Amino acid sequence: MKQNKNREIITIQTQNKKQDKTQKRKKRIIMETNKTMGARISELLDQKGMTQKQLSLKAGITEAAISHYIKGDRIPRASVLIKLAIALNTTSDYLLEGISPDVKEELGYAKKLIARNVTQMSKADKREIINILMEADDDD
Repeated sequence: MKQNKNREIITIQTQNKKQDKTQKRKKRIIMETNKTMGARISELLDQKGMTQKQLSLKAGITEAAISHYIKGDRIPRASVLIKLAIALNTTSDYLLEGISPDVKEELGYAKKLIARNVTQMSKADKREIINILMEADDDD
């Protein structure tokens, strides 16, 4: 009986260690994301000649919270992220992942252009577009 209890204790301890490692790994990933997001916020503030205090007033968020976001030790909720993006005249995609708003606009424009002209395109034109897209996938 003692051996069974010892095995159960060892099993529980092993499971706890695995959970701790997983949680630490998740925290590290979140912190890395926050650091890059914080760097982007800081960079935008510099570009706009804006202070954290000015951003806090414009976004309706406390200056302390903004400081935490920039340092990377807090994650803004979605509603706060949207306020930050609007105040900084950017997108939440840019703040989170560094995806430039210009790239999204160009892609949207390309899609609209193709959709608008698809009826006038020959099969060869359509294949050419498909080939361009597929070749781009091969490069990755």
